[in-house]
Amino acid sequence: MKTFYTGILSSLILIFTSFSGILSAQPDQLFDQEDILELTISGDIGSLMKDRGNDPQYHSLTLSYKNADSPVSIPVKIKARGHFRKAKENCTYPPLLLNFAQDSTQNTLFAGQDKLKLVTPCRGDKYVVREYLVYKLHNQLTPKSFKVRLVKVTYADSNPKSKSAEPLYGMLIEDEGQMAKRNNSVSVEGKLVRPEQTQREDFLNMAVFEYMIGNTDWSVQYLQNVKLIASDSTSIPVTVPYDFDHAGIVGAPYAQPAVELQLSSTRERRYRGYCIQDMNKFTEVIDRFNQRKENFYKVYTGNTLLEESYLKSTLKFLDDFYKTINDPKKLKYEFQYPCDPDGTGNVVIQGLKKN
Repeated sequence: MKTFYTGILSSLILIFTSFSGILSAQPDQLFDQEDILELTISGDIGSLMKDRGNDPQYHSLTLSYKNADSPVSIPVKIKARGHFRKAKENCTYPPLLLNFAQDSTQNTLFAGQDKLKLVTPCRGDKYVVREYLVYKLHNQLTPKSFKVRLVKVTYADSNPKSKSAEPLYGMLIEDEGQMAKRNNSVSVEGKLVRPEQTQREDFLNMAVFEYMIGNTDWSVQYLQNVKLIASDSTSIPVTVPYDFDHAGIVGAPYAQPAVELQLSSTRERRYRGYCIQDMNKFTEVIDRFNQRKENFYKVYTGNTLLEESYLKSTLKFLDDFYKTINDPKKLKYEFQYPCDPDGTGNVVIQGLKKN
């Protein structure tokens, strides 16, 4: 009899553990699929798109998608977010923040989600696809990166006078807290640090990655397009980059490097890490990028959404990067630029003041 009850107890524990694992894994189901998710956002879209001031408000709308050919609708509150891309003079559509009520997402693809960023087209949705691929590049480099899901969104305005719009590409970005939890870490909020005060290996990964994609629109000191995570509140923080639309590899028409950097375009690379005289400190990170080379190229060669001309120019852009990091003289010249007192290697990008 004792053996019988012990067996039942073991089975219950196994079932509970499996069920708990399913629940804890739910937030990942949205980002662990590669197919393009077709969404519809319906309601007063006009009011949402016009509310792009310093203090945008949430608008009650409905988010829908098809699940096994049956529609699933979720009530959601949405507001405009961001800085540069939120301004009407810069972008056609503002980036959006989706706020879900916990009891509204059960048994849906969005189960376990709280707030999600939705990147929308600024000036052509092909640039959304290109930025999405940069996130996929970063996923190949390290798990300490934001997962993304490419979506195609139809905006169905309830105003009968509004014109019907064609579906547009967008990108959902993993919640910061979930990204941290996935890496057995917590988000570090409100802590300003210098690059030298962060985990060096992860910082070098980030700095070389930003150099590879031609992005200078970031800084650790002001947390400009950089998030910090750590294993606990006393640990040295890890830098995690995001928001790559100003990268040269994306080629967005509005992207320009900061004037202070004295660069001709975003296609001109500039290493923006801190000064490290000993080039041996870069050995591991350079080896890591060489090991990932084939996977990086496959992100582009395996994508059917890219124009042939963009694919060719991007592969050449990556070729140039690999020529540089595998040439000791070029590598030293580029990566010791922050040590030059007459250069702009120590310029800090503060970015726009948060509203």
